[in-house]
Amino acid sequence: QVQLVESGGGLVQAGGSLRLSCAASGSIFKIKTMGWYRRAPGKQRELVAAIATDGNTNYADSVKGRFTISRETAKNTVYIQMNDLKPEDTAVYFCAARRIGLPNYDYWGQGTQVTVSS
Repeated sequence: QVQLVESGGGLVQAGGSLRLSCAASGSIFKIKTMGWYRRAPGKQRELVAAIATDGNTNYADSVKGRFTISRETAKNTVYIQMNDLKPEDTAVYFCAARRIGLPNYDYWGQGTQVTVSS
C-alpha cells in the first residue's frame, strides 16, 4: 500500500503562486510515476503534470511554462509549483502514484482545493 497526503492548497489571486506538496509513505519502492491531477467543477479530471523515477516530466499544455513538478527523494515528497495562476486553474488537485508495470494511477491522495480569484 501507498499513502499520499497533499498539502498547500488555498485561495490566491490571479497571477499569484502556490506550491502543493505530496508526501508518500508505505511501499514507495513500487512507485514508477507520481502525478498531479485536478478536477474542476463540471469538468473531467485531467492530468496536470507527472514525474517519473528517472526524472522525466510531462505537463498538460494548459500549464506548460507556468507549473513545475519536482521531487525531493530524501523526503519522499513531490511538489508542484504553480505560478501565474489563472481562474481556470481553480480545481481540487490530487496527487497520484502509478506503480511499476501498471498502466494507470492506482493510489490517490485526498485532494486539496486551489481557488484562484480574478
